[in-house]
Amino acid sequence: MPSSNTPRTSALRAIATRPTQTENAGLPPRTSEYFGSLTFGARQMRAKLPPDVYAKLSASIRLGKKLDTDIAPVVAQTIKEWAMALGVTHFTHWFQPQTGSTAEKHDAFLTFDDAMTPLESFSADQLIQSEPDASSFPSGGLRATWEARGYTAWNPASPVFIVETAGVKTLCVPSVFIGYNGEALDEMTPLLRSTDVLSAKAIELLEVLGDKGVQRVYTTMGAEQEYFLIDRTFFAMRPDLVMGGRSLIGAPPPRGQQLEDHYFGGIPERVQACIAEVEHELYKLGVPITTRHNEVAPCQFEMAPRYEETDVAVDHNQMVMSVLKKVALRHGLQALLHEKPFAGINGSGKHCNWSLAIAASNPELNGFNLLKPGKTPHQNVRFLLFLAAVQKAVHKHAGLLRAGIATSGNEHRLGANEAPPAIISIFMGETLTKLIDEIAEGREAGKTVAQRMLDLGVNKLPEVAQDNTDRNRTSPFAFTGMKFEFRAVGSSQSIAFPVMLLNAVAAEAIAEMTVSLTARIADGTPVDDAVLAVVSEAFRETKAVRFEGNGYSAEWVDEAARRGLPNFRKTPEALEQMLTPTSKAVLTELGILSDAELESRFHVRMERYVKDVMIELITLKEMVDTLILPAAFGYYGTLAQAAANASTAGIAVVPQVAQANHIGTMIQELQTRRDALVSVIDRAEGLHHDPTAQAKLLTSEGTDTAVAVRDRCDALELVVADELWPLPKYREILFPV
Repeated sequence: MPSSNTPRTSALRAIATRPTQTENAGLPPRTSEYFGSLTFGARQMRAKLPPDVYAKLSASIRLGKKLDTDIAPVVAQTIKEWAMALGVTHFTHWFQPQTGSTAEKHDAFLTFDDAMTPLESFSADQLIQSEPDASSFPSGGLRATWEARGYTAWNPASPVFIVETAGVKTLCVPSVFIGYNGEALDEMTPLLRSTDVLSAKAIELLEVLGDKGVQRVYTTMGAEQEYFLIDRTFFAMRPDLVMGGRSLIGAPPPRGQQLEDHYFGGIPERVQACIAEVEHELYKLGVPITTRHNEVAPCQFEMAPRYEETDVAVDHNQMVMSVLKKVALRHGLQALLHEKPFAGINGSGKHCNWSLAIAASNPELNGFNLLKPGKTPHQNVRFLLFLAAVQKAVHKHAGLLRAGIATSGNEHRLGANEAPPAIISIFMGETLTKLIDEIAEGREAGKTVAQRMLDLGVNKLPEVAQDNTDRNRTSPFAFTGMKFEFRAVGSSQSIAFPVMLLNAVAAEAIAEMTVSLTARIADGTPVDDAVLAVVSEAFRETKAVRFEGNGYSAEWVDEAARRGLPNFRKTPEALEQMLTPTSKAVLTELGILSDAELESRFHVRMERYVKDVMIELITLKEMVDTLILPAAFGYYGTLAQAAANASTAGIAVVPQVAQANHIGTMIQELQTRRDALVSVIDRAEGLHHDPTAQAKLLTSEGTDTAVAVRDRCDALELVVADELWPLPKYREILFPV
């Protein structure tokens, strides 16, 4: 370790001498004993609510119906008593504006009666609705900044919960967020709309198949979360990590992830302690985290939950991100959720495991997974029909799904030789692909449905799907047995928006299948034969979107182009897919988003992209001016002084001259590129009235200029004396002592 006393070397010493984690004495409690203890979920509702109130509330949640307002006062009073018994003093409507995170305004239970006597109160009106200021949240033009009125409304399907922060406990009521005229200002409202539409369309299709008693079809979700944990001290010394969540400068170390020794390796003790505390906090909130492990890159990890109903899973994923960042600080760590915090090693995604399930009065149908192969020909006909519908949806709306995952962070990750490419394709596995191709080609046409299903191997699908179908980690949308895994979602994203789009396009495809199927049945075709005909047609139409090979390869880019699959590498061009006639039609005609709401989401995301990139460019410019150039000048001066001293002493060989000239040339190159960076920043700021034009400038020139500046900074890092370099290096951040 260098002997100098710079801020960087002082940080290294502090980290190297930090005391190791001490072990906790005694056995921890069983998770099952405290799981959901800070959540007013089914267990608490059943125990504390009157039976008739519980029955009405649970039915409303299970069937996705509006809450019976007659029971709201009892529910509010019970929740208040439960919360106050746990030390809660304030409540908040907890919602998800279009910032990608959550928002809350705390109100006290404290009120006063007519005699000004203090007392605690929490009314039905306070439970059901609140009125936060809506003027300062992103609206994409839906509202003017002076239009402040907005409303939050309780979403009973997502359990009320208590958040503990610094010993303070706050009751959180999961809510939607709408404007004065009912426009959706949040991420949850469109998701709930898409869920309702998908349910209605799926029920119609199931009724055509003869499946009666279906009350609701809902989607399930399990969102795997990847993240980095680095030392908080290093984070605080990196302006780029603080401002934008990713390193804009940093030379690759000799060792990265090439030894393949981190993935599934032993979790470091300090990290293990942090993750265990994160899990403990999440278990109290009812978040069913079931796995943890080292990911591929150094300092990268993953946690994954059991699947849940999607709107609850969306809320829980927000809790995961929030708790992870909060608890990491207690351990002197910083959680990085950016999709690509470090160049040259793997970035982070959020793998969304999505499926469809039935709520029905018929016990044989209730809880049935529509993407799970069954044990009878009819069950497998149903499976193939919904499987084909999802493929139709992805094939037709690949551009819209790509728009749903388009962020500045994901732009650095997608297609970067470690993540699914920007090309949206579907992986089905060798066995299912063979089956699909056989159905598409109409083989076994002369036999009964039961015979054809048996000969095609459909009756064996439960074993195939769960045990023998391989996985393809290069696929952005892969069937992994009973579910599709949308692997291209970014690690810092709210999953609400991309899943809403997936629900919407699936609903449209299911409706189209219903129309086609109904027409064939009306012509006298038996139901199962009609299904196979419709499925066969869908499989033929969607052949181009199915791909079983290496999605990382350059050959796939060429092959995808030949197939006519879109490849939107940059965020602005991907976001523009939201406004195509096809995209507008599916979202507006199904009633999921109005024209204005869709336009607003495009503008919010385009503005966010511009702001993200501008923050990075300005941060990079400041780092060059205040950190990199001063360090380079300091080393250059040291070499020059040493060379001058050697010449004065009459020394014949003065190697410092060549090195000084080399450093001087690099400094000049960096200054030239820094000036080009400033020019791009100035021109982009001049286009502040037109975010679309800004985005195109930043995408074309801004990113290339930043890469050029980084190239010279990283080159200088490799030659400037180590004791003079001001920033923690990759080797120090990623390989802590």
